[in-house]
Amino acid sequence: MAKAAVVSIVIPLIGAMAFFLGLMKVAEEAGAMKIIAKLLRPLMVVLFPDVPPNHPAMSAMILNMAANALGLGNAATPFGIKAMQELDTLNPHKGTATDAMCLFLAINTSSVTLLPTGVIAIRETLGSTNAAGILPTTLVATILSTTTAITAAKLYQRFTVVEASGESRLPELPTEELPTEEISRHGDEQTAVLAEDVLVESRPTDEPAERQPEAEPSDDEAYPLWVSALALLSLIALVPVTVVYGSAIGPWIVPLMVVGFTSFGVARGVAVYEVFVQGAKEGWEVAVRIIPFLVAILAAVGMLRGSGAIDLFVEAVGSATMAVGLPAEALPMALLRPLSGSGAYGVMMATLEEHGPDSYIGYVVSTLQGSTETTFYVIAVYFGAVQVQRIRHGMAAALTADLMGVIGAVLACSLYFSLNDLW
Repeated sequence: MAKAAVVSIVIPLIGAMAFFLGLMKVAEEAGAMKIIAKLLRPLMVVLFPDVPPNHPAMSAMILNMAANALGLGNAATPFGIKAMQELDTLNPHKGTATDAMCLFLAINTSSVTLLPTGVIAIRETLGSTNAAGILPTTLVATILSTTTAITAAKLYQRFTVVEASGESRLPELPTEELPTEEISRHGDEQTAVLAEDVLVESRPTDEPAERQPEAEPSDDEAYPLWVSALALLSLIALVPVTVVYGSAIGPWIVPLMVVGFTSFGVARGVAVYEVFVQGAKEGWEVAVRIIPFLVAILAAVGMLRGSGAIDLFVEAVGSATMAVGLPAEALPMALLRPLSGSGAYGVMMATLEEHGPDSYIGYVVSTLQGSTETTFYVIAVYFGAVQVQRIRHGMAAALTADLMGVIGAVLACSLYFSLNDLW
């Protein structure tokens, strides 16, 4: 089982991951993340009224979400940590999460993803005839989960009371040095430079955060609000088109990504080949990190299948979950995804290998992987970076978003299969 996992799955996966991460590196170097950040800023000012528009926390949050939208998780994590640390400078009750912290956490765990390139690469490796077919289902699920995250965080904050945390705090972390070290470790030199430029220049003076002038961002920092609103409406309008015509559009998504990103890189003066190779190296690292989890999970699944435990589990819960469109075979993925990212990858690959990437079960688990996040990991890392002990409604909002992500994945996949006659 372990040999089969490495030979038949991981080795081909290395090539696919190298290709897609190389492509995304070209887009990142060409400034795609900056463009998304400029589109997000006017919306973020509305969502986070307690954070001054020119505060470093705003810039860090925007860069974190822009990186997540492009599937650049390695770059998103250090930006997220920096955002939490800057939000903590506005926190009058140290050790207790603020409304802005809880909302930022909820949005992060809802996994705002426009291009689930990692999942597309895995589906390509396992022989899918339409590897990018999960793009419309992922968009539906991520829009529903993100909308739910924002609504839940805003609603739940009315029922939680902020109290001072007193002197009890977790051991101190190196708050000043952590972001740049993490960026260098998880991302690359370009990401580190971008972080330094945005996060340092956005602090206008050395005065305390609460006395900073709340000046509006300059024109080169953000697009007008109407441009951001138009981009958001265009994205929402794109969803039904991709769902209805998914079978026809799906095969063209990857070729259009290749042509579009490389052309964008050339137009912006990027050394496309060199940057692509640099990003491809990250694909190797990602695939290598997955190997231990994949081998362990495939071995465990093989033993459970051989013993008949999986069949008993499916019989016990299958009728109840199928009544709402969630196959029992996809339930382990839904339960594991908030706990372990690499473990969920292993479960997804095992499920796709058994049932096929183009089956309904394959679409559901692929959409879950692309549109949800490792909630408890994010909570531990982000809140731990600022020693927050009272998380208030942060976890409740995040888990509510996770639940809607599962519901959204089921609804999107069911609708996609019905409209494209794939049943």
